[in-house]
Amino acid sequence: MERLQKVIAHAGMSSRRKAEEWIQEGKVKVNGKVVKELGIKVGPNDKVEVNGVPLEKEKPVYFLFYKPRGVISAVSDDKNRKVVTDYFYEIEERIYPVGRLDYDTSGLLLMTNDGDFANVLMHPKHEVDKVYVAKVKGIPLRESLKKLEKGIVLEDGKTAPAKVKFLSSDKKKQTSIIEITIHEGRNRQVRRMFDAIGHPVQKLKRERYGFLTLQGLTAGDARELTPHEVKQMRALATTDGKSNRLK
Repeated sequence: MERLQKVIAHAGMSSRRKAEEWIQEGKVKVNGKVVKELGIKVGPNDKVEVNGVPLEKEKPVYFLFYKPRGVISAVSDDKNRKVVTDYFYEIEERIYPVGRLDYDTSGLLLMTNDGDFANVLMHPKHEVDKVYVAKVKGIPLRESLKKLEKGIVLEDGKTAPAKVKFLSSDKKKQTSIIEITIHEGRNRQVRRMFDAIGHPVQKLKRERYGFLTLQGLTAGDARELTPHEVKQMRALATTDGKSNRLK
């Protein structure tokens, strides 16, 4: 027996939080009866319907995807641009991205049909490190990079402290390569952080998410996560956030 909202999330229909909203709004039926209690548990023989649609529990699947630039982190796009699910046309399960990477950002993106897994990783209180490598305009001074390390004020509030490493520079082209580690997931956060110190991002790639890397993959490639990796990622997100931070 499992909690109703967890069953809905595992079916790939939504996050657990959204499933809870549907239950409270009276949009969920169990064995033909509307259920509004969040604590109810259901078994494998119970018939669950969401908005009149019978719940078909899919086998949970988990993929690590190397998103290319120029691809939307969504399952569809009203402008007919390429989306991440276009690379998974052979996958029968209804997968979707865990969080997002900007259209012009490449790198590591997780894909799943497990709403509970996705919600755990994306929840603000779960501080899972994300490592990016940015090519920026100009050659930042150490004082500027320290601002990023301490947290910088953006229009939606001050960012959490970041880990920043200066990798290289091209004095002729006046560009630099900077590695930055954050655990937040605000919209275009890394780009806005570098804009704030006067060094706009020209190219951005996410190279690591937690302990997961892009090793062995090229842009457009994907691989399934192992059961152990799934277990590790879930544990990483649900343990104390401070212990997840890279030292």
